[in-house]
Parts: sequence; structure tokens; C-alpha cells
Amino acid sequence: YFIYSCICLFACFYLHLPVHDVNEVSGTPPRNQSRPPEGETEVHHRPKRGWIWNQFFVLEEHIGPDAQYVGKLHSNSDKGDGSVRYILTGEGAGTIFIIDEVTGDIHATKSLDRERKTHYVLHAQAIDRNTEKPLEPESEFIIKVQDINDNAPKFPDGPFVASVPEMSEVGTSVFQVTATDADDPTYGNSARVVYSILHGQPYFSVDPKTGIIRTALANMDREAREHYAVVIQAKDMAGQVGGLSGSTTVNITLTDVNDNPPRFPQKNYQLYVPESAQVGKPVGKIRANDEDLGVNAEIKYSIINAEGASVFSIATDRDTREGIISLKKPLNFEKKKAYTLHIEGVNTHLDPRFAYLGPFKDTATLKITVGDVDEPPIFSMDYYIMDVYENAPIGTEVGAVTARDPDSTNSAIRYFIDHSGDGDKYFSIDAHSGVIATTQSLDREETPWLNVTVIASEVDNPSLLSHVPVTVQVLDVNDNPPEISADGEVIVCESSRPGQVIQTISAVDKDDFANGLRFSFSMPSNMPVNPNFTLKDNEDNTASIVARRRRFSRTSQELYQLPVVVADGGEPALSSTGTLTLRVCSCGRSGMMRTCQSSAFLSSAGLSTGALIAILLCVAILLAIVVLFIALRKGKKEPLIISEEDVRENVVTYDDEGGGEEDTEAFDILALRNPSAAEELKFRRDVRPEALGRTAIPPPALTPPLVLDSADVQAFLARRLAEADGDTSVPPYDSLQTYAYEGEGSPTGSVSSLGSAGTHSEQDYSYLDDWGPEFQKLAELYGEVQSGLTT
Repeated sequence: YFIYSCICLFACFYLHLPVHDVNEVSGTPPRNQSRPPEGETEVHHRPKRGWIWNQFFVLEEHIGPDAQYVGKLHSNSDKGDGSVRYILTGEGAGTIFIIDEVTGDIHATKSLDRERKTHYVLHAQAIDRNTEKPLEPESEFIIKVQDINDNAPKFPDGPFVASVPEMSEVGTSVFQVTATDADDPTYGNSARVVYSILHGQPYFSVDPKTGIIRTALANMDREAREHYAVVIQAKDMAGQVGGLSGSTTVNITLTDVNDNPPRFPQKNYQLYVPESAQVGKPVGKIRANDEDLGVNAEIKYSIINAEGASVFSIATDRDTREGIISLKKPLNFEKKKAYTLHIEGVNTHLDPRFAYLGPFKDTATLKITVGDVDEPPIFSMDYYIMDVYENAPIGTEVGAVTARDPDSTNSAIRYFIDHSGDGDKYFSIDAHSGVIATTQSLDREETPWLNVTVIASEVDNPSLLSHVPVTVQVLDVNDNPPEISADGEVIVCESSRPGQVIQTISAVDKDDFANGLRFSFSMPSNMPVNPNFTLKDNEDNTASIVARRRRFSRTSQELYQLPVVVADGGEPALSSTGTLTLRVCSCGRSGMMRTCQSSAFLSSAGLSTGALIAILLCVAILLAIVVLFIALRKGKKEPLIISEEDVRENVVTYDDEGGGEEDTEAFDILALRNPSAAEELKFRRDVRPEALGRTAIPPPALTPPLVLDSADVQAFLARRLAEADGDTSVPPYDSLQTYAYEGEGSPTGSVSSLGSAGTHSEQDYSYLDDWGPEFQKLAELYGEVQSGLTT
């Protein structure tokens, strides 16, 4: 170390000597020459070679007792008499670096660390001690901290975790480690790292330069060893003696591959299953071992022989990897006492690289012994369907059920009916034979189907019970006559014609279709012929009511009774007589009913009795209010004399009534009959005669007569209005002017029947039926006239 320090000091002394070739070629000012003082012109001159520095070097981590010598500043102006004073400024000046003001020697007073700071920038200046004037311009230089190997390599992120598949080939890359060294990588070998493996051989190796860890041993088996702790060392100085080192641990795990087939621990197994085991429920389980993990250890089980697969099934439990054996069919100890199952377990995820290690499956034999169990009785059928005719006598046999003991003991069986059902009260069962009989008379129309449950038990073991459903159908007999199916009353239009179908009727029968499918309709044979209606059997289970005469009158007879006999086609045939009520109503031309009676109208409108009472009360209250209002108006007195100051506009009303066309005093009827004659009467009736002398209206002789025969009514009224406006003799208030005008005739002629022809018209008045109820009477009158003419 001492020799190394001496060499560094010699290099420092050599490098700080004046540089004679820098900046001379280009003629530019040197980099470390300061700028001229402010206000002075920069003069380009040849620099002094004795005042130019580039850099100094100082060794890091100096531990000597004295300050470390760095270098020396010297100016050509220094004669050695002490008149020159050297000044040092910049980073660390005065604290880390000190200068002898007389000699210019620079020393480092502290131990420096290159890893914390690599260099320092300082400025040097030489001034005259007496005049304090600068002898040299300020010069900048750098002191670099010289690196030594004082930092060992480190793995900042360690320890590490890595994995590699088992059975990997030699040289398979596993992981790469990288160490860092804080020393200067550009100086010497202080930061040059070499990797080596300290622990983990012969399984793994490491590349000295890159730090890549690789497998070094073939066919490493995870099932033999899964985890490895590999220690990697990083050493600087290129691994030479004296270099510093650091280490880290890489935990390597071998991941699983499917290199192990499943294996059953033994080849033969036995299982006991009682014959009472339920179908679909597990009865046992079997398992094959696989040393692999995860999906590589998944196994699918199957029964490979037909005998076992027909009765049993096997499925894989994904959590436990066990084969769960279940029952597909019920077992019977008396028929078969044992089964043999050949079970196979196969890996579901195969790796072709390791096919040579196969086959990846295994088989085992499972012998199942069926256990004998005392079983309940077994019925010959799963359910029974029986039938019996309705109205059958009590005690009639319906059918029989049969059960047996499936065990070898063949115990006797007893039967009884479960009384929790609805049909138990209608039937009884013989305890020994199982024969079911009726206990009541049955009615198919009331209950066509009955359900009972029969229970069978062994005499030796009554606790073992079996149940079976029994359904009894009640068969039909023809015991119900058919009936007429009519919705309300039959409506007969007043305008019905002979042969017209009034309504189609049908029948209903409570019996089954076999006894009531065909219906026949007829009139009672013991009654006289009906002059108004007849009945037509349509032979499709319907009949039509046909009118026998023309027109019916609601005023003369509103209701008719029509008896109808309907018979079914059963054995024996049954019949009944029903009476239909026919109501005569007014109908439109299309036969649609217009009205029948007030009660029906109100009912169709949806008005109840309460609603009608409420409407009548409202009408009575409104009438009372009107009467009270009129009484109050009549009781109000008006003044008889109007004050002269009360000047208002009034409407004069002439409400006197004339005596007819002969009363010419009250009203001139000629003005209505002949407007031309009214032209001569130009005097107003509301003006007194003595005022005629003062009127401004010209006399009648001066006014041209108005020819009204061809004049427009509007012009006539306009002229009358002008005369009234210009008349100064009218009262000083508004008066009602009446201008009555009657035309000379209608262009359509007279609508009077006086001038009509005396003979009857051939016109068809049937369209009057469509004009509504208001013209119904007129339509009937013309209809009768038309009918009389036709007759």
C-alpha cells in the first residue's frame, strides 16, 4: 500500500506541471483563464504557460497522521521573496483543501470517499502581497478523487427465488444474478466482478461473467428432492487474491411434470353393499396414488368390464382424487350375491416427452358382496288402474292387488287401505286376498275418478310396509235425461215472416258421451199443433225454432210458451220436456233488437235501483231551485216612474199578441204577404203622426219605389237602415226595428201532400226501418199499406 501511495503522489506531481501545448494551437483563451475585469477591454495575448492547470489527483480513504499533499500552485511572477500570495476558492476550499499562501502547496485535511463525491472544482489566484493587485488571472482546475478498492460487490435484491421444471436437460437456464460494485469501473479492476458458486454443486453452475445459473445435473427428480439453496459469490479485482467479495442465496424449486403414472396401492379390493342400498347413492370409494402434483396428478376412473358397468358407476372426486362408486340399479340378494368390478385409473394430462415412462394408467379389481336385508313386500305392479260402474250395489268387487315377500323366508302378506286419502270411504280391501270392493253407491257425475292407497306388510315383520297407488274409474250409465240449453228468453221480432228461423237451440246431458252424444228434438205429441211456431231437428244435436205466420204484435201478445222434447241416444234412451219462453220485441230491418220493455232497457244500460233513485233526487232538487229563483224574481218590485235625470238606453218591447190574420190593427199582415205593397207605407209606426211635418225624410212621392220582385233582401234591409238613421223624429233612445220579409216562393216547390197523386206509389218504404225509433211507426204504417197492396 505504501508503494502504491508513492506512485500516486508521483503522478500527481507530474500532472500538475505547466502544460505547454494546450490551447496554443488554436489561439483561443485557455479554459481555465478568467474573464477580464468589468470595464476593461479583453486583449488577446499569448498566455503565460506557467499559470495553466487541468486537474490534480488525491487518493481516497487517506488514513495517515499528516495532511495528504495534493499539489502546488506557482506563478512565473513569484521570485521566491514572499511577495506573491496564493488564494484558493471553490468546493471544499478552506475546509477540505488548504493552501500555503506563500509556497502555493495544497493539502487535503480530510479523508475523502470517491463513492460519495468523485471530484471538486476549485479556483486559484495569485496577487501581489503589497499592492493586492492580481498578478495572474483567476484559474479553474479540478481535483479528482483517486479510487481504491474499498467496496465489496453486493446483491441489492437478494436472496432470490427461482424455479425450473424437473427432468430438465443439462444447461437449462434457471436464473441470472447481478452484483453491483460502488468502486470506479473505469479505473483498474476494483469494480470488475467474477461470479462463482459456493453451495449447490453438482446440481447447478453459474457463468462467471454473466451470473446466469444453469442446471448441471441431468434428470433431477422433484419427487426425490424438490428444493435447493444455491449460494452465489461475486468477487471484484477480477477474482484475484486480495479482491473483495459478496454472496447471495438463490432458492431454486423443481416444478412438477407428469413423469409418474398412477398406481393402485393393491391390486384386489373387497366391498360389502347391502341389497337395500339406494340407487344413485355412493356405496364405496377407491383411490390410486400419483406422485405428481396439480393437473399432472388428475385421474379419471372407469369400470372397464360390462358386468360391473351395468350395475355400478364410478366418478372422480376432484378434491380427494378418489373414485366414488355409486349404485345404478337396485340390488337383489336372492338373484345375485356378488359382483366383480375391473377399475382403471388414467392420467388426464399426458406429457409426450415422458411417454417412454408409461403407460400412465393402472388397474385394480374390486369384488362387491351383496348383503341380505329383510325387505318390505313388493307389489306386482307399480300402480293399479281399476273401474266400476256407477250405481253398482254395495260390495261390488272392483279389482285386486298382489304383493309378495322378496326375501327367502316368503312371509305371508296382509293388506289394508291407507285412511289418510279421500277415496278410502268408498272402498274396502280383504286383508288376505287383496280384493277391493265398494262400500257406497258411486255417482260418476259427482266423482268420475277415485284414488286410494293400499298398504302391504309382512306378517312376520309388520314394521316393513309397502305402498301402492290405486286409481278407480267410475264408468257411466245412462241415468240422466238431456236438458234444453237456452240462455235466457228467446226473442221474436214483430216483423218475422213464415219459415224464418227464430233461434237455434241445443241440449246438454250430464252422462258420458257414449250415453248422450246423439240428441233428437220434437214437439210434444199429446198437444195440438202450434199455430205460431214449429220445431226443426237439424240432426247435429241442435234444433231450430221456425215461425209459422207473418208478423207478431207485442201490443196484442208479448210472451209465448213453446214446449220442446229432447231425447238422448243411450240405452235405455231418456228424454225430458222443456218449455221455452219467447218474447216479442221490436227489431230493425236486419233483425237486430231495438227495444223490448223499459225494464230491459234500464237493465241493459247498467242502472241499478239505487242509481235511479239518486238521479230522481237530483232532478227534484234542480226543479226546486228553479221554482225558488222564479218566485224571487217576481217578488222584486220595480219603480213605476223613472226620474227625468235617469237617462239610459232602453229596449222597447212590444209583446202584445194579435188576433190572427184578420187583426190588421195590431199588425199589418200585408207587409209579410207582399213586400211591394209595403213600399208605400214608409211611415214609422213608432213615430207620432204630428211629427211628420218636421221630418227630414223626403215625402213618399219623391222617393223612387223599390222593386222587390227582383231586389236583393240585403239591399232592402240596408235602405231601411239608412232611413232609420236619418230620421230625426225618433225617440232619444234605441228602439227595436222589425223588417219582416217573406219570399215569393220556394224553388223546390211545395211539400204539401194536398197536391200529391191520388193513387198509391210503387215506392219501397223498407228503408224507413233504418231511420231509428222516431220513424218506426211510419215504417210500420207504410209496411202495412205495402203488404195490403201486395195482397
